[in-house]
Amino acid sequence: MAATLARLGRWCFRRRGLVVLGWLVILAGVIVGGLSAPSVPDDDFSVPGVESQQAFDVLRERFPGITADAGGATVVFVAPAGGQVTAAPHREAVEAAVRRLAGGGQVAMVSDPFEGGAVSGDGSAAYASVTYTVGAAGVSDASRAEIAAAAGTARQAGLTVEAGGSALEGGGGGPAGTAELIAVALAAVVLVVTLGSLIAAGLSLLTALLGVAVSMLSILALSDALGLSATTGTLALMLGLAVGIDYALFVVSRYREERARGLPAVEAVSLAAGTAGSAVAFAGLTVVIALAGLTVVGIPMLTKMGLTAVAAVVVAVLIALTLVPAVLGFAPEKVLSRAARRGSGSTRTGAGGTRWARFVLRRPVAVLTLGVVLLGALAVPALGLRLGMPGDEAKPTSTTERRAYDALAKAFGPGFNGPLMFVVDAKGAADPQAAVEAIAGRVAGTAGVVSVSPPHFNDAGDTAIFDAVPSTSPTDAATMELVRDLRAARSRLAAGTGATFQVTGTTAVNIDLAGKIQGALLPYLATVVGLAVLVLLVVFRSVLVPVKAALGFLLSVLAALGVLVIVFQKGFAADLLGVSQTGPIMSAVPIFLIGIVFGLAMDYEVFLVSRMREAYVHGEAPRQAIESGVRHSARVVVAAALIMMAVFGGFISEQDQFIKMIGLSLASAVLFDAFVVRMAIVPAALALLGHRAWWLPRPLDRVLPRVDVEGGHLDRNPVAPVPVGSGER
Repeated sequence: MAATLARLGRWCFRRRGLVVLGWLVILAGVIVGGLSAPSVPDDDFSVPGVESQQAFDVLRERFPGITADAGGATVVFVAPAGGQVTAAPHREAVEAAVRRLAGGGQVAMVSDPFEGGAVSGDGSAAYASVTYTVGAAGVSDASRAEIAAAAGTARQAGLTVEAGGSALEGGGGGPAGTAELIAVALAAVVLVVTLGSLIAAGLSLLTALLGVAVSMLSILALSDALGLSATTGTLALMLGLAVGIDYALFVVSRYREERARGLPAVEAVSLAAGTAGSAVAFAGLTVVIALAGLTVVGIPMLTKMGLTAVAAVVVAVLIALTLVPAVLGFAPEKVLSRAARRGSGSTRTGAGGTRWARFVLRRPVAVLTLGVVLLGALAVPALGLRLGMPGDEAKPTSTTERRAYDALAKAFGPGFNGPLMFVVDAKGAADPQAAVEAIAGRVAGTAGVVSVSPPHFNDAGDTAIFDAVPSTSPTDAATMELVRDLRAARSRLAAGTGATFQVTGTTAVNIDLAGKIQGALLPYLATVVGLAVLVLLVVFRSVLVPVKAALGFLLSVLAALGVLVIVFQKGFAADLLGVSQTGPIMSAVPIFLIGIVFGLAMDYEVFLVSRMREAYVHGEAPRQAIESGVRHSARVVVAAALIMMAVFGGFISEQDQFIKMIGLSLASAVLFDAFVVRMAIVPAALALLGHRAWWLPRPLDRVLPRVDVEGGHLDRNPVAPVPVGSGER
């Protein structure tokens, strides 16, 4: 592989104008495709195979006029201290607000709190439920403005009015692109400091941004055909930016290193493409395996997010292998540091890495023990990990959604914000109405249920729905137990009625989602780790190195999960990070964390250990090879990790709880994996293993293909001299 990529890098350097033009044509094509594509479809989140989803399917079939995932809003009216919403002036204001809400263009139905019994027992608060004809993502800004206008009408009468619900989700958030701008700015600073050249930093950054643009515009162009929503590309953007910068950095750094050894530009590019390019290709492959493995979870939205991120990573690899060598051809000298252009400073290259490697090699047992103990201690809180889907209660108190949630919980009880929906199939009952009423009565008598709403039948009269309000909040562990108990008692609650029921609603969906993801974690982990270990077995031709890499990854990801629990569940430093309410970790976060961090961890493993293997294959003793590998790789791996942390850390500023959790967990995991695992535990473990680290059974040695990631073939068959007059320098 090294020889093939070396030839590709050399060709791209020679034909740099053609290569750059080709990428610009691709960019122009996806721009046209993206701008002319139909509107991005709404999120279509479904969880196949779980009871809550099956109940929604029954709703769609039996209640044609009801959209199971329709957007909704709850407008809460609170009287002044000591007052009541039923007092004449307050009641008139509420009714006026309800009439205004009902006149909205997308509104299907608005419930009058005085007619529907939606007034608290002490009369201090009431609420109106608004149901829309479209899904939550399809609710327009004009419809949200109508909610604000109606609230303003009631406030004039002295009422406190707040609104929450899924319909408001599309209207919040900070300025678009803020996290991305923060990430790019921080990455630019790291690149300039690391490379000591604005040109080299700009090259790495611009090529990565071009790759991100190609990826995101392609996703936009194909969104309608493939059913990709706006949410689908979030992971592709985050990961494409991070790996795009890192992969370009690795190639540029190796080019500069070879130039410092005295090689001409074309030979330096060729060797960089053959060695660093091979590492980029295999690192990208491990990331692709990790992301493609999301398909085993069985949730369509996660599968789409994983596959679009795969596309972004593939583009980043292609950019690093083709566009970066081509652009180097336009500025072969300017990408070097000022000291290198003056012919000085090369003797100090890797001095910090050398000192660190010698420190680790002198104390491998102490370094290994300290690293494992540190990450193990951080991983302990992960034992208390609780999955769920925090809602409006997790938003800042400055938002109307959070204030509406708190007002409803205070006036009607904590469970009111997460009612359970019962879908009763009474087709087999002799008297459907009596059967439904019997089930509703038994559910109302169940411990943990506060109240049950009157049943609502479909036109055929054979199916009904009603809500049951739990005594605990939607994210409380007791609510999860209640859902399980109600489902387990199905035969008893429906006994003698001839009917059956299913439990659904937002709270039940979130519980089912958490259960499905938790059940998929081990199969997913086994699939991803197994495939990646096979890839690393081929790359390093060693049994112990891939196993060690996988164990190091587990330490990193468990420590990152521990940090999530400490911050989001226990509240440590929550205010500093903008976390206003503690609660469960969002269900999808751990599986994304495992997938992305495994891919990135293998990135650092490939980049670092491939240099060690390169030195070992070329005759250095094991400890000397470790020192050589760290000397040549430490600065670049540290810079790459800092860039990753900058990109992911930038997303912590987002208000969206999912993005905030992903940003913190990934930034933490990169910190642990790059600085503790790869830069400390890995060299310490390899030092203790010695020659055994590179042991490979003879049967495997004969079967495994030789990919030559260390570039040994390049040394045996040097690149031919550049012909005079070729224009190569």
